[in-house]
Amino acid sequence: MLKMEDCVAFCGLTEAEVRAVAEHEHMPVMAATAYAEHLLNQEKGAEKIRDMIVDDIRLALGRDDRAHADELRVTLRRFLEGHPEAGGGAEVP
Repeated sequence: MLKMEDCVAFCGLTEAEVRAVAEHEHMPVMAATAYAEHLLNQEKGAEKIRDMIVDDIRLALGRDDRAHADELRVTLRRFLEGHPEAGGGAEVP
């Protein structure tokens, strides 16, 4: 039986990055691993994931959840370090 850690390792993202995709897309984490892997194999897919994380940050700030926004900023920073093809084009709140 596959565990979440196995799926996360397969998709090319960290668990925090997968959780951000799941949060943005309102889907279970296991489904988000497959979706994230799919996106990473698409042209500009890493940019889409970057934008999802930025959107999550904005939503967290909008509900005054600074702690979660800070966690997502760390996630975004690590994502951009691991996926330079995502570029830094999105303005981070």
